[in-house]
Amino acid sequence: MLTQLYVRDFAIVRELSLAYEPGFTVLTGETGAGKSILIDALALVLGERADSEVIRHGCARAEVSAGFALKPSQDAAKWLKENDLFGDKECVLRRVIEADKPSRGFINGRPVPIQMLRELGEYLVDIHGQHEHQSLLRRDAQRQILDDYAGLEVNVRALTGHYREMESLRERLATLKQQTSDREARVELLRYQVRELDALGLAAGEIPSLEEEHTRLANGAELIEGVQSLAHAIQEDEEAAVAHQLARAISRLETLVQYDAKLGEIIALLNEAAIQIDEAGGRLTHYLDSLELDPARMQVVERRLSTVHDLARKHKVKPEGLPSVHERLRAELNEIENFDTSLERLEQDLEKARAVYFKTAKDISHGRQSAAKTLAKSVTNEMQELGMPGGNFEVILTSLPEDEAGAYGLERVEFQVSANPGQPARPLAKVASGGELSRISLALQVVLAGTGRIPTLIFDEVDVGIGGRVAEVVGRKLRALGESRQVLCITHLAQVAAQGTQHVQVRKQTEGKDTVAEAVPLAERERTLEIARMIGGVEISKQTLAHAKDMLTRASA
Repeated sequence: MLTQLYVRDFAIVRELSLAYEPGFTVLTGETGAGKSILIDALALVLGERADSEVIRHGCARAEVSAGFALKPSQDAAKWLKENDLFGDKECVLRRVIEADKPSRGFINGRPVPIQMLRELGEYLVDIHGQHEHQSLLRRDAQRQILDDYAGLEVNVRALTGHYREMESLRERLATLKQQTSDREARVELLRYQVRELDALGLAAGEIPSLEEEHTRLANGAELIEGVQSLAHAIQEDEEAAVAHQLARAISRLETLVQYDAKLGEIIALLNEAAIQIDEAGGRLTHYLDSLELDPARMQVVERRLSTVHDLARKHKVKPEGLPSVHERLRAELNEIENFDTSLERLEQDLEKARAVYFKTAKDISHGRQSAAKTLAKSVTNEMQELGMPGGNFEVILTSLPEDEAGAYGLERVEFQVSANPGQPARPLAKVASGGELSRISLALQVVLAGTGRIPTLIFDEVDVGIGGRVAEVVGRKLRALGESRQVLCITHLAQVAAQGTQHVQVRKQTEGKDTVAEAVPLAERERTLEIARMIGGVEISKQTLAHAKDMLTRASA
């Protein structure tokens, strides 16, 4: 849900910071006070197009940021994780518009393309009114709404998996058939390459061993000379050898220990050192015995390393990658040599995958057809209560040819509506009136209250052309919808405003030659005055105040 909105130097807003609560929030104010500016600012940070004209007069740039609280299970949180932008159950979007530079977008402090703001915004907020940012106008969203309403989410996810498997098998089959055109040439090349790698017989981990042996053989003379010198210095030189000098030191201390027993500890240490020296000398002698200059072996190792590197360059891999290349080429050769068997197996697998896909898709189609009727009837009934008598809502399912069947099934889903009696149903996206579109959206959201994916809904112009009883019905339905989703609504009607669980007043003030807008959350007394103003205009009488208090009392009852 939306928790915070910060706006600076945007239109007539100098600086504004507003905290939002769960439930149903109403935004009211006199005509021209700037209520829609808040929605425009939010739409901007959600990725809507913008130009430098939105920057407040005399300023260099405008800035909008919005904070959202998320649950890990929500689609927005999953999107953030997939894009490595998740930030501990919180999400902050920011948009900066500058006069002479392209606008910039940020998600959780990281710069991102504006398209990413738009993608994420579609999971966070739905704006119902005359704004582009509205998921209900998109066909894919309409299909998803119907599937959620029908309880088909798991089935559709399974269908998508079946479709991908079917497409993968179809591509493999097409590739195998394509290979038949140059099969013989390919087989000969593969046989040659596999024989070459068979002859090499490169084992896993062999290359480091070869390189180590090559280094040892290449430096054999230096190793022999150095080890001989060390062995002589440690044991063989009768006068200067370390072992002999150590033995003499031990002998001398043993004659002195009778005068001071503390020397015994030093003798013990020297005896341990003597043992280590003898062990080192023995190992050097053993190493020297095993070390020999072998020009023939040197040539064998060099030839093998040269062959390995030549084949690695030929196959455009590192030497360590040759075993995996060998395995891949052998598998391809086996598949082509057993072409008929492989072709038959792939065709059988594809046929099985098609059968599973179409069975699942047909089951989904039946579920959609049944749910479409129920959804259409429920939304139509809601429209009657929302001041659209005779209005009609339809869910149109258009079957697709089998060769056009996709990851989401065998039909296209489209919402169509007739706002007035006698008018033909038209696609929801072509409904002209912003007020009608908002009320149709509200009707749909009321029906979908328990299945909606987008946590925050904003209604602008939902009360255009209505009043009296219908206005109160609209307000009650918005309040009820606020029990399961966060709802924000710009309204001019007291009946709607009284139903809000949070009330924000937008005011426009003149400061010298400057006009600025501010948004203020209202406490109980200020809210009563605002409702009274909406009822009675400039002059607020005792009766008007009493009426306002009564409306608020009845709304919260």
